[in-house]
Amino acid sequence: LHSKCKDSIECKITSDWLKAHTDVRPVLAIVCGSGLGGLAKTIKDPVILKYQDIPNFPQSTVHGHAGQLVFGTLQGKQCVCMQGRFHLYEGYPVQKITLPIRVFKLMGVQTVILTNAAGGLNPGYRVGDVMVIRDHINMPGMAGNNPLAGLNDERFGVRFPCMSDAYDRKLREMAHEVGEELGFSDFLKEGVYVVLGGPSFETIAECRMLHSMGADAVGMSTGHEVIVARHCGMRCFALSLISNQSVMDYTSKEKANHEEVLETGKERAAQMEQLVPAPRVQWQVNIPTQSLSCVRNRSLSRI
Repeated sequence: LHSKCKDSIECKITSDWLKAHTDVRPVLAIVCGSGLGGLAKTIKDPVILKYQDIPNFPQSTVHGHAGQLVFGTLQGKQCVCMQGRFHLYEGYPVQKITLPIRVFKLMGVQTVILTNAAGGLNPGYRVGDVMVIRDHINMPGMAGNNPLAGLNDERFGVRFPCMSDAYDRKLREMAHEVGEELGFSDFLKEGVYVVLGGPSFETIAECRMLHSMGADAVGMSTGHEVIVARHCGMRCFALSLISNQSVMDYTSKEKANHEEVLETGKERAAQMEQLVPAPRVQWQVNIPTQSLSCVRNRSLSRI
């Protein structure tokens, strides 16, 4: 109880501090993954605030994460971009990892765009492909490490939020339409993302298991943030850059490494920077606070 109250107070303090240090009131938030912080360059009239200066904010410890918020405008809409996110393997509690999402909600954000670098599990994927996330499998959550665990704060959302519509269908469809117009159809895919705790890359047996479960790509982020964003009633759209092909053959001599992840990010970043700020993608749309149709009908049977 005390921890949840403290989390809510920290979110309010952080939100108030940010409002005092920028006139931007974002309706759109962008969360950048490893090597993909260049998306912030598409933001006009940027105001940069370092994580180390923001009260209650965690610090990025991973190479390829700049560790700063960039406020400004995108397509004429006020937005904020996280250049660097936080992960379970950095030692942070999952509630701390997702604190920025709730802070953005208090600032007025309606839509969250997330990017990540992921390993390809689908044999039809190639390094450099970009996967629109249709759905996710939250492995830490299945083990009880869910960012919504504990006392629910009704000011943010309901006790049992629906996740069958976690990734907005209209935004996914629009992204494919824009991708086709930009000539990205050859490398723009859609699939299921599975999140693990990390930091070790997956074993061959784990990759085989995850693929058999229906996962197309594997990573160490995004799922926690999406759960909290949907709990807060925000729309979510996410892209995975396939930065390496997961090893699924015991005779293979390939080895996953973080340097390959960053290098692939550099090579494909320009296309992703075109897709996210594409004028046809209307990121700000007024929607109901929660999609409750499946929450009320199914939650009681799970208590």
